[in-house]
Amino acid sequence: MTRPKRFVIAGGGRVGLQAAENLTDRGHDVVLIEVDGERVEALSDAYLGPVIHGDATRASILRQADLAGADAIAALTDETETNMEICMTAHHLSPSIRTLARSEARSEEGRDEVVDATLIPTSLGGDHAADMLTGEGIRTLVFPTAELDIIEVTVTESAPVAGRRLEEVALPTGSLLISTADREALAGPGTMLEPSERYILAVESDVVDEVVKLFRG
Repeated sequence: MTRPKRFVIAGGGRVGLQAAENLTDRGHDVVLIEVDGERVEALSDAYLGPVIHGDATRASILRQADLAGADAIAALTDETETNMEICMTAHHLSPSIRTLARSEARSEEGRDEVVDATLIPTSLGGDHAADMLTGEGIRTLVFPTAELDIIEVTVTESAPVAGRRLEEVALPTGSLLISTADREALAGPGTMLEPSERYILAVESDVVDEVVKLFRG
């Protein structure tokens, strides 16, 4: 059995809450950090884990979250610069911790050392953040434009597309299955979408959630 992991989530808004719920549903431990007092009360009432009231860009607040005992930290506020600053502070306090930042663009040159992964576009939800934190199911390979991503997704057993041929699946407009993850051949109508197999797709940002739900359930 895989051991439970421990994650620190900075930002308790829609994405942060969704990520925390997803992670706890998988049996992992979560510590939330939120600067807004009203949100802190709401998060506490959700009983997902300890909630720290404070600014996660401050080292004193991050120390309360015990970064040394965490597998990763996700900075999921609505502000890209705030998220980058959180990751930089976390890296300074605990250089080995894995960091994820919600961002409008890839991390700038010079920040790659402190931001291991970025959640782009910011419209992606907390479920995708949870997948990225745990290393399960989905990763973005290329960001050709602000509106188009090339993603790699693993089909789950319960996914709507599992066990079906591509010609039997109604992919949303704005998405294209390119190939299986081994890149041996381009996908065609007869391509079988097998559970536990990985597939590469080109997806416009406004249909990413819809596509991932088809492949992940």
